[in-house]
Amino acid sequence: MGMTELHTTPSAGVCLACPRRCGVPRGKGFCGMPSMPQVATVCIHRGEEPPLNPIVNIFFRGCNLQCIYCQNWQISGNGDSGKLADAGKNTTLSAIADRIEQALSPAGAPQMLGFVTAAHYPDAVPLIMAEVHRRGLYPVVVYNSSGYESLDTLRRLEGLVDIYLPDLKYLDPALAAAYSHAPDYPAVATAAITEMVRQVGRGLKIGDDGLAYRGILVRHLVLPGAVDNTRRCLRWLADECGVHSLSLMAQYYPPRPGLPAPLDRTITASEYSQALQCASEAAFSDIFTQQLTAQDNYRPDFSRGSNPFEK
Repeated sequence: MGMTELHTTPSAGVCLACPRRCGVPRGKGFCGMPSMPQVATVCIHRGEEPPLNPIVNIFFRGCNLQCIYCQNWQISGNGDSGKLADAGKNTTLSAIADRIEQALSPAGAPQMLGFVTAAHYPDAVPLIMAEVHRRGLYPVVVYNSSGYESLDTLRRLEGLVDIYLPDLKYLDPALAAAYSHAPDYPAVATAAITEMVRQVGRGLKIGDDGLAYRGILVRHLVLPGAVDNTRRCLRWLADECGVHSLSLMAQYYPPRPGLPAPLDRTITASEYSQALQCASEAAFSDIFTQQLTAQDNYRPDFSRGSNPFEK
């Protein structure tokens, strides 16, 4: 089964796949990605939140947001894909499914499969999952998203996705414009998270084994100098959307030189303390937090291929 079956739009057509609705042929739009989905790597990730750990993650190349501080900048569109260890390996649906099967099949292997930043390839998730199911594998499916999602895409995912893992990055349009070229991010992301809640509920359901099997967990990365934005995001999640489960992340670090202040520094202990206070006041049922040492622990290097998070 060839990769042509993963094309999001015909090569001669125009792309309206994500909220940007570029209206130009694939490869010429904001994300710059061709119609043939590009998978940077498939790897076992022992990540941030214990109920989602470990997980087999599919990291897509490209992104429809292009945050200037992206921690995955090597694969999001700003990096040199020629330096990726897995460049050229994940070129067909069969090859991607082979990698997934190898990671899921051994005894004691993770039984959770994550799709990371797939908003610009809305047809890829159903097609990959059809092939995974054809091979007799039925992992818990996690959709890891920037939050900048089309409602049409999310509705096509209903019934396929068990757990939504979206970001809520900003409720400040000025920050969204400056950092992610998307002044409409607050409106798009709040609508997207509301749709996710409709599909899977307001919190994360965790089994006796300590692993999640359904629901939603919203991530918020605390950014330097942006505690007011954090406060607004957490208040909306708790008070207006009614989300129960929050991952409040302290792991921000400047991933490359030349970023404007205050993105050229990590967050301070005071900033994260204020964010924790905001979360406490918002009264989430489940809050996953980090130590400031997370700033050093989550620095992926995708030139290592299947082990980007190992030092």
